Amino acid sequence: MATLACAILAKNVVNHIRACVESCAFADDVVVFDTASDDGTQDAARAAGARVVDTPFINFSQARNVALAHLATDWVLFVDADERVTPELAVEVRRVIQDDAMAGWWIPRYNHIVGHVMKGAGWYPDYQLRLMLRARAHYDEAREVHELAIIDGEAGYLKEHLIHYNYDSWEQFHAKQERYTRYDVRTLLHAGVRAHPRHLITRPSQEFWRRFITWQGYKDGLHGLRLSLIMARYEQKKYWWMLQAQRSRETV
Repeated sequence: MATLACAILAKNVVNHIRACVESCAFADDVVVFDTASDDGTQDAARAAGARVVDTPFINFSQARNVALAHLATDWVLFVDADERVTPELAVEVRRVIQDDAMAGWWIPRYNHIVGHVMKGAGWYPDYQLRLMLRARAHYDEAREVHELAIIDGEAGYLKEHLIHYNYDSWEQFHAKQERYTRYDVRTLLHAGVRAHPRHLITRPSQEFWRRFITWQGYKDGLHGLRLSLIMARYEQKKYWWMLQAQRSRETV
């Protein structure tokens, strides 16, 4: 029988960690890789039945590579602390890992954003490459966020879902989008991409169309419209900040 570990990256997530660990109880090993939590996360994880490993943090890709190196099971399922494995997904995972024809599996997610389960706008089906043969997977540590596993072999698609409790409030949503947007600005500038004033109009328009029409944000009604407009606004911010950075460099 193939063996499976659930790996959970954590820092100060005491409100989530117990339910997350309990949803992973079907695995042979449940390990929380914690980065200096001081809110009781480690105690709550142990009480729920997980092992806890203290992990230094550089970026998310590096942390996932640490987890892959630490574990000894055949397969690894990465689960974020604010995610839950449904019983149906647990059954499907146990079934597919008995066959190593695939080196990894993409898993769809139901995303809960400020009390609404998303049907579109880029948050559904939101496939994540989270289940992988440990010896045939690694992460590119140059990619700080939105990390993606690189696997040696083919990857399939599961039918059952992770449940992701993304954002409880609009303040939390905006704070994270602000961080992501600033990271995108640094990445694009480092890659030599240049912004043009026209991008302040064209890029937000494209982003809104992509979110609301192409990715069917209209299925979420006013919630989808609001999120599509917000994401278009952050796209505009991205190019505004790029223009400001370019001008600063040119005047030095």
